[in-house]
This record gives sequence, C-alpha cells and structure tokens, in this order.
Amino acid sequence: MLDCVALKHSSIQTIKQSEMTTLFDEAAEFIRSRTEYRPTTAIILGSGLGKLGDSIEQADIIPYGDIPHFKASTAVGHKGNLIIGQLDGTPVVAMQGRFHYYEGYTMQEVTFPVRVMSRLGVRRLLVSNAAGGINPDFAVGDLMIITDHISFMPNPLVGKNIDEMGPRFPDMTTVYSRELRQRAHRAAADLGIALREGVYVAETGPTYETPAEYRMYGLLGGDAVGMSTVPEVVVARHCGMEVFGMSVITNCAKDLGDDCQNDGDDVVRAADRAADTMTDIFKKLVS
Repeated sequence: MLDCVALKHSSIQTIKQSEMTTLFDEAAEFIRSRTEYRPTTAIILGSGLGKLGDSIEQADIIPYGDIPHFKASTAVGHKGNLIIGQLDGTPVVAMQGRFHYYEGYTMQEVTFPVRVMSRLGVRRLLVSNAAGGINPDFAVGDLMIITDHISFMPNPLVGKNIDEMGPRFPDMTTVYSRELRQRAHRAAADLGIALREGVYVAETGPTYETPAEYRMYGLLGGDAVGMSTVPEVVVARHCGMEVFGMSVITNCAKDLGDDCQNDGDDVVRAADRAADTMTDIFKKLVS
C-alpha cells in the first residue's frame, strides 16, 4: 500500500501512472467504509450551488480533508464535502464544491474525484457550474443545458493512458447525453421552467474574461463561459459515464460597461438564487 501520509501532500502528477489505480482504490475504499450507500449517480456542484447538497436526505457527509489523496477546495462558494445519501429517494454521491486548475492543482488532481467515483460504481454524472453569459439573449438567472463544449484548458488525458479505465482516444462526438437533455426539458416543462441550451466555453481562469475575449468566444460559437467542468466531463466520458451538464448564468457580457465589473461574490449570490430551481430539475433527472 502506498504511503498515504506522504502522498496526501504530494502532487498526483508526480506519481507513476502504474500506481494511479492504487490511489483511486484507496480513496474509494475509504468512502465505502463511511457509508452503506452504493450510488450509481454522481453530482458535482459548482460555485454557489452547494445548496442542492442540503436536499440530500439521510446523508453521510465526508469532508474532503478526510479522504485519502483528495485535495482541498479553496474557491468561494465551495464547501468541500462529499455527500452520500438520497435525493428524492435515489442514492447519489455529490461533491459540494470541486477542484479547479486555477487553484494550482494539476489536471490529474482536478479530475481525481471522477476516477474515484468510477471505482465506486458511478455510471452517470451530473455537473453544474456558474457561468458568464456570452449569448446576448441570455439573462442572469437563466439555466442553460450544456449541449457541447469548447475547451481552452489542458486535456486531463495527456500522459500514459489508464487502459483499464478507458480507451487511449475516447470519442467526444456526443459528450452530453441526448436522453438526459430531453428528460431535463420535460422536467422543466412540468415545473413551468424555461431552459436555455448552448455551448460551454472552458478557460483556465482565475481572471474573468475581457470584453474582447467575450466577443471572440461568441464568434467561435460559445454561449456561456466558465473555469471548470470540462476536465471532469472528459474524464467521465473516458470512464464510460453518461454525462449531463447545466450552467447557471450568473453574469452577462452584454451588461458589462465602464461602470460595471464582474465580481466573484455577485456570481455566488446569483447562483444561490437559481439553486432551488436547478435542484428541482436534478431531482427529476435522478429519480
């Protein structure tokens, strides 16, 4: 067994690929020892969206700091807990906060929890994020189903492939499940909620976008932009998971001006206001 104490503070990137699966299994085994649930659906909650975690009932809550090889979540609005319980009667595991590349973590560290979820038996991943609206038709508070993405981030699959977890060249033609997208639309219609659809642009951050960058991303076909999600999604698809993604539009390019600036606290507050609506949709997706 690898030295957990030494590895807890080391970079996963420095560890041999042949030892990576040992790390995944150690983390997964620890999580199994702390809960009787065996969920096949996982949820990753982004900035200000941790409220959904409060809707998980009969939950076992594990701080990230307790889990072998997990890192600390330092971003605003990310509590840093793994929550395992029932959402509308369905067993789920939820990350109440994620890891970001801009926090100084490697892509292997950012996506480590997704690998562990795969070892836990998770086959479906729902991801959420707070995003800036590029599409001029979008407004703050809109919910956007992610139909595709454009990434300006390093690819988390660079390096020796972990053959037992997925192919060397995974297909990304249909990253976001059509079936889950259709179910989300039906769920929203039942709830009387209007949903947007669009392409999510992922960049490294931590700076917000300049007006020129917003215009460029729009010309490339982007509808919303953020600093997360794509690395986890790529690894989830590599592991064979079905993926659904949703962005909460928390600020819009069309609203920017000389006297208006993006602010992290405003983003979290806008996401928090939309969290209840997103929770209702996710409940219907997992049930």
